[in-house]
Amino acid sequence: MGTQRGVGKLEVLGIVFAIAFLLAMIPLVRETAADVIGFFFDQRDAVTGERTTLSTALLGIAITIAAVLTFIGAGYLLLWTNLGAKLAFLVIGTVTMGWLTINGVLFIVFAPRGIRPEDLEGLNAIQMRVPAIAMTLGALVLFVMFMVALDRYEAEEPA
Repeated sequence: MGTQRGVGKLEVLGIVFAIAFLLAMIPLVRETAADVIGFFFDQRDAVTGERTTLSTALLGIAITIAAVLTFIGAGYLLLWTNLGAKLAFLVIGTVTMGWLTINGVLFIVFAPRGIRPEDLEGLNAIQMRVPAIAMTLGALVLFVMFMVALDRYEAEEPA
C-alpha cells in the first residue's frame, strides 16, 4: 500500500465549510450576503407590496435544493465515509426511492383530507391523486432499479 498524498475530497469539503463559516462572522460579508439573498428571494410588487411570483418560485426552488442537499446529502456523506462512494450512492438511492414509494402510497390512500382549496374544485377523487400515483410509480421503478444495481454490485465484489 502506497501512502496517500495531498488533500482528499472530504478534507476539501471541510475546508470550504470552515472558510464559509469564518466569512459569515464578518459583518460586511454577512450583510452583503443578506442583500443578495433579499434581491432574489424578497422582491415585492410596487402596488400591493406582496412577494412576486418569480420571487416565490425562486424561494421554493432554493428551499427544495437546500432540503435535498441537507437531508439526502448528509446521509450520503456519512455512508460515503463508511462504505465508499459507489456503494453509498446505491444505498442512499435505494433508501430515498423506497421512502418516496411508501410516502406516495400513503398519500394516495389517505390524502387529501379536510377542506379542499379552491384550485382543486371540479376534480374528483382519482384526478386529485394522479400526481401522487405518478410519483409513486416513478419512485417504485427507481427503487427496483437501485435494488438491481445493488445486487449486481454485490455480485461483482471479489471474495
